[in-house]
Formats: sequence, structure tokens, C-alpha cells
Amino acid sequence: MTDSNKSTPTKHEIIRRDTCFKGFYQLDRLTLRHELFDGGMGPEINRELFVRHDAVCVLPYDAKRDEVVLIEQFRVGVVGKHPNPWLIEMVAGLIDKEEQPEEVAHREGEEEAELVFSALWPITKYFPSPGGSNEFVHLYLGKCESEGAGGVHGLEEEAEDIRVSVWSFDDAMQAVKDGRIVNAATIIAIQWLALNRAEIMGLWS
Repeated sequence: MTDSNKSTPTKHEIIRRDTCFKGFYQLDRLTLRHELFDGGMGPEINRELFVRHDAVCVLPYDAKRDEVVLIEQFRVGVVGKHPNPWLIEMVAGLIDKEEQPEEVAHREGEEEAELVFSALWPITKYFPSPGGSNEFVHLYLGKCESEGAGGVHGLEEEAEDIRVSVWSFDDAMQAVKDGRIVNAATIIAIQWLALNRAEIMGLWS
């Protein structure tokens, strides 16, 4: 049985930090040590850290029609690990300027799906892979009108080729259950909507 009253360590020390690569993303190598659960500081350890911009992800939802708008695009990280590297996802973008997460949400909605969000509902914030990346995700539900949504969108200068489609909530939930949706943020958002759908429909429809 765990002892929930024990304090969590809070101390760490970065001894050295070197940038191994810097492009659109960055890879750093850190030498550090941290406090141990049993007390005292642990030995020096080396860790590679994938440094990237924080992300904003939005699940577009039409509460009147009980539909979500999802996108499909090619993802290089999936190659060799999944039968099809075109993933079913939701609207998303990186915070790469001096802007707030909500601004990114509205901008990406227009760029990737030609959608206008009349309201944003914060779902959660989380680290998707803290063992090796410092990425932090801001997750939202976006109020939209799904009627007429579709087509292929994205910015040509960013080589985006994004197909937009409208799904009933039940079909999207079934795609999560069937393993057709394997993108973490999309799974989290759809499951969150399943838990909070009645409240959202009451307020947004």
C-alpha cells in the first residue's frame, strides 16, 4: 500500500546542457541529477531532450447536429509502425509566435478546416511524452457549425495537404474503440466529450 502522505522530491540540478541539433525542432543533451525519493541527490545522468514548441489541439464540435469535424494528413512519425501513415486527427498547431493558445486555436481552425469557432472550451493541458520531450499540449473543444465542412485545406507554403470530414459523434467514438483513431490528443478529446456531452449539448445547442 502506498503512503500518500510522503512528500514528492522537488530538487534537481542541470550540470551541463548542449544543443546537438537545431532546425525546426531542437535536440539537447543534458547532464543532470535529481533528488531521490529516499532522500539525498542521485548520481549524474545523461538525457537527450527533444525541444519543440507547445501545441494547441481543438476538437471541432457542432452540438446541434452532434457532429465532430476531423482531419486526415500524412505523419512521418507513423511510417513503419502503422499500416497507414495518414492519421485521423483534429485541428492542431504549434505556438511558434508571441500568441496565446486561444489565438492559435482560432487560426488553425481557419487554416486547416475553414472553420470559425464561436467558443472554446478548455479540456485539459498535458505533456504527451515527458520522458524525452518538453512539448506541452493545450486541448480544447471548439464550438462550430459542421454543415458544409469538408474538402482539402492547409497552407501550401507549409506543404500541408489536409482532408476534412464530418463525423457523427457515435461514429467518431466507435473509431476510437476500433483503433482507427490512434492520435493521442484526438482520443483524449473524444473520450472527454463522451463524458461531458450532455452538459455541452445543453449549453451549446
